[in-house]
Amino acid sequence: MASYNIEKRRLASGDYRYKCVVREKSKGKIIHNESKTFSKRVLAESWGKKQVNDIEQSRVTETKQAVTLGTLMNMYYENHDLWNATGRTKQFVIKMLIDCDIASVLSNELRTSDLIEHCKNRRSAGAGPATIYHDIAYLRSVMKKAGPVWNIDANHKIFEDAVPVLIEMGLVGKSQKRTRRPTDNELDKLREGLKERMDYRPNGKVRIPFLDILDFSILTCMRIGEVCKLRWEDLNEDHKTILVRDRKDPRKKEGNHMIVPLLAGSFDIVMQQPKNDDLIFPYNSRSVTAGFQRVRNSLGIEDLRYHDLRREGASRLFEKGYSIEEVAQVTGHRNLNILWQVYTQLFPHKLHDKFSSDE
Repeated sequence: MASYNIEKRRLASGDYRYKCVVREKSKGKIIHNESKTFSKRVLAESWGKKQVNDIEQSRVTETKQAVTLGTLMNMYYENHDLWNATGRTKQFVIKMLIDCDIASVLSNELRTSDLIEHCKNRRSAGAGPATIYHDIAYLRSVMKKAGPVWNIDANHKIFEDAVPVLIEMGLVGKSQKRTRRPTDNELDKLREGLKERMDYRPNGKVRIPFLDILDFSILTCMRIGEVCKLRWEDLNEDHKTILVRDRKDPRKKEGNHMIVPLLAGSFDIVMQQPKNDDLIFPYNSRSVTAGFQRVRNSLGIEDLRYHDLRREGASRLFEKGYSIEEVAQVTGHRNLNILWQVYTQLFPHKLHDKFSSDE
């Protein structure tokens, strides 16, 4: 164990000097010894504490063991506290990474070249920069927990140098902002197609009300995952509002509840649903999006995602004259800059009005 001691000495001039001696002993023998002299005691103590801390940290590192990245990700998967708090996208990516070549690299030997090779392999398989960026971000997240959680040696700091290189090489990057909105004609076709699916594909004992969910998604601007988790107990019929639990927020994974107004016909859609379950729409969100995608594809509608309905709903609110703050109360956006981008794309001429008012 390392420790330090301060020795006070008086010089011929009458001034004092403080010598800090740092030693580390193991089984009664001194295995480390160093010293430094200072003009003030506080400086000597500060240096001594730092040296002792550095020695102890180095000893901890020496006792850590390295494992392959595949083993590390499996340990993350088997840790229920960590895994259950992980989003669905991150879970999917981690499971995928376990089967990649990079999983055979030792956690303390990961190099930038390994990350470059992985990104190139993923690109050759058809993945885009934004998708590959998730690989890197989630791998980094797992490696940062290696030491604190399992006492495993993992050089997660390699990402600080690697990510700028990957960006410069065009291997990773942020996703492009979407501006896609369905046309009225496309929505009419989707409603017809979804109605046919409801009539001819009753989904066994479960008959998903695709039309109600489609219109509700647009009117409320909710994510499909939020729609399928709404509870009857959270509905306020007097105020025509509902509590949306755990809304998506990058800064807060859980507990981000929000009371949302059920505007236009969205409240009526809710009241039309049978009360046979605790959930208002007791359906698997993936089944809803899968049905939407099949109908969309059969109609030949290109580049339209279910999530685009959320933007459609926000755009309609802006077109009705709602302010950015009011729209945020519906959509749940914490970052108003995102809604500002939607607004300015709808009404770019309003920027002229703002400029004129500032003059």
